[in-house]
Amino acid sequence: MVRDFFSVSGVRAAEGIDVGSGPNLYPALAMLPLCETVTLYEYSDSNIEWLHGQKEHYSRPWDAFWDVLAGDPLYEAVPDPRDELRRRARIVQGSVFELPEARWDIGTMFFVAESLSSDKDEFRAALDSFLRCLKPGAPFAAAFMENSTGYAVGDTAFPAVAIETKDVAQCLGSAASSIHIDRIAMDDKPLREGYSGMILAWGRIMERGKD
Repeated sequence: MVRDFFSVSGVRAAEGIDVGSGPNLYPALAMLPLCETVTLYEYSDSNIEWLHGQKEHYSRPWDAFWDVLAGDPLYEAVPDPRDELRRRARIVQGSVFELPEARWDIGTMFFVAESLSSDKDEFRAALDSFLRCLKPGAPFAAAFMENSTGYAVGDTAFPAVAIETKDVAQCLGSAASSIHIDRIAMDDKPLREGYSGMILAWGRIMERGKD
């Protein structure tokens, strides 16, 4: 769905950003043929280290994601996605709350705003910061875990805030237009316990101060 939206967006030779990349490349790959540069913006030291390693030659499991993207001619025309990611990716360490305003032409943010805190105000602030970092007219895609209760890795608990499609719509409504929100049910094969599905949203940034 993100591929199909981006491929007809009209954006080319752009500066893109993936906010909160984590150990995840498919949002950046989804912007690759549209961008001259893709900023992988991440807070965690360990994720920054992982991204540097993957930038040089990303691992084979990501080929399956590229195969899906290459179902569109725009992506299929990329001769070597590994080489292009190595050439175009810029890895930057920073906080989602400290993004500069109106800097990028296209952006993605997957499973970040709802997964950094149990405070809904911080969820809204993180999503607002992402939207503000994009220029007016910029296409974007963002994904969220629905009704997440957080998760544990070993003995470490990671927080989350439970949000639904109405929360995403409310946050996007003041900043974006042509909004599409799709709920992706995961009842048959959840990735982990503690959430009820996924929410994918896409649209374009409005001019500041306009409805």
